[in-house]
Amino acid sequence: MNVDTMRNIDHYAGVPLTFFGTIIKKTIEFFKPPKKIKPKNVLLIELSEMGSAIIVDPAMRKLQKNIEGELFFVIFSKNKVSLQLLGTVKEENIFTIDESSIPNLAISAINFLKWCRKNKIDSVIDLELFSRFTALLSATCGAVNVVGFHSFHNEGLYRGDFLTKKVAYNAHQHIAKNFIALVDALLSEKQELPFTKRVIDEDEIVITKAQVNENQKESIIVTISKMYEGFDKDKNPVILVNSNASDLLPQRRWDKENYGDVIKMILAANTKVIILLTGAPAEKEGAQILTNYVDDKRCINFAGAVKFLQLPALYSVSKFMLTNDSGPAHFASITDMHTFVLFGPETPALYGSLGPTTPIYAGMSCSPCVSASNHRKTPCSDNQCIKIITPEWVFNTLKPKLDELY
Repeated sequence: MNVDTMRNIDHYAGVPLTFFGTIIKKTIEFFKPPKKIKPKNVLLIELSEMGSAIIVDPAMRKLQKNIEGELFFVIFSKNKVSLQLLGTVKEENIFTIDESSIPNLAISAINFLKWCRKNKIDSVIDLELFSRFTALLSATCGAVNVVGFHSFHNEGLYRGDFLTKKVAYNAHQHIAKNFIALVDALLSEKQELPFTKRVIDEDEIVITKAQVNENQKESIIVTISKMYEGFDKDKNPVILVNSNASDLLPQRRWDKENYGDVIKMILAANTKVIILLTGAPAEKEGAQILTNYVDDKRCINFAGAVKFLQLPALYSVSKFMLTNDSGPAHFASITDMHTFVLFGPETPALYGSLGPTTPIYAGMSCSPCVSASNHRKTPCSDNQCIKIITPEWVFNTLKPKLDELY
């Protein structure tokens, strides 16, 4: 299913289902109030964002240190690999939902409810920003403790009233801190309205680094050598460029010609560097268009050349990456590689990488135009927030890093 179809289902089916579900829940609780229990087996729900599976890792690790049971996770099938990069959640504790069609989605949801009861899930944290589908999953999974973001007095964000602990989503602080606030609420022994009433420090959202061994790095070097004759890891610095963006928010895309012009500037400034155009196998054709535009043997179409779980090794042998605001910026944060990230309709204040990074952001008066309250859907068809960023601006921003290379 495409993104708009999923949004429409979530709205037109989700609103009445959560409304009637709330009535049923309140009626049952009136006659049989739920018992208070200490969190043990905790489920986290984050379906649609691969990058969020990385950003939530500090919160998950805090949770692991403070519960006696197991950590579980549910995510869309296509996004599961993002959880495997750091391996914080055991493989057998991850449930995937097939979002390819409405029947498959329904079957997966039913199997999910069985899986929750089999694993004795007693607590659930809904990481999604006001999704009705995940609210229904949280309400029906059998958990006693249900934590998530509540709309309070915000309009247009209704998704029922299933939460036992309601957290105020803060649109003025990084999403990683919002995730920490959800964990705080679950672990709290007292009720607050809203949660969480404390300052969350920067050192609480430090990202864990992936463990990459020399054999894994060597495998990447061999792959690069096959695609660039004469490659010498000691003489040819590797720079990555990710020019792709998901269909979730196409307004994030920067023109390929702009990427091409920056690449030409980089290649002219340093005659030893090679540029690898990264991406999934399905993005290989688009990367080839950019390769043809640059027309230089040191600019290589690398889309699909390595498997997803090899990305930490690729990042570990590379000097830096230029990318738009998308998953790779967050995947790279688990390594020490520096990223330069282009922002337009979103803001780095909320979704900036937790690793070494430099955001490139115009900060126009209309930006950010996407948020939790509009389900990250903007009416904009002329994304000047990203168009205003010129190749010269980007090149001058990354040039200090380029000058450090041999």
